[in-house]
Amino acid sequence: MDFLDLVNKRYSERFFDNIPIEQEKLDKILESGRLIPTACNYQPQKFYVLKSKKSLELAASVTPFTYNSPLIILICYDKNTVWKNKREDGYNSGEQDIAIAATTMMYEAESLGIHSLWIRGFNSKTASEAFNLPENIVPGMMLALGYPSEKSKPSDWHFKRKSIKELVVEL
Repeated sequence: MDFLDLVNKRYSERFFDNIPIEQEKLDKILESGRLIPTACNYQPQKFYVLKSKKSLELAASVTPFTYNSPLIILICYDKNTVWKNKREDGYNSGEQDIAIAATTMMYEAESLGIHSLWIRGFNSKTASEAFNLPENIVPGMMLALGYPSEKSKPSDWHFKRKSIKELVVEL
């Protein structure tokens, strides 16, 4: 499948089936997140796989947006490992590095027939406490993964796209 076809086909899933994701497919998804480019190749990303009943219940206690997905990847960065811009106080590459990882994993999942939902509707401090993360690990997002159910369909928001002319400016 052409990459643009894949991008166009993919939508945020809110109706997951309870079929477990095969380990071989999960390994490919995680590997795609490992291989991504990061600032200075520091590789600060950290992936926590949530698939036990207890860990999925913990995720649901942190955010209402898990939609009963059978597997969630809590995507974090290590604030001790991130690239820091010496030209800008306080800036680090953590959020950008893990956004690249999450996006890459999302499209790898789609290529394998697994749907996804990018979740950011949670408080990072609450998530850190709930999952007992080390102090240097910052949760940035969750990626809910699973096979689509019979009710699966894109939301109306999926089809609302700005034109390329609204987004591109040549300087």
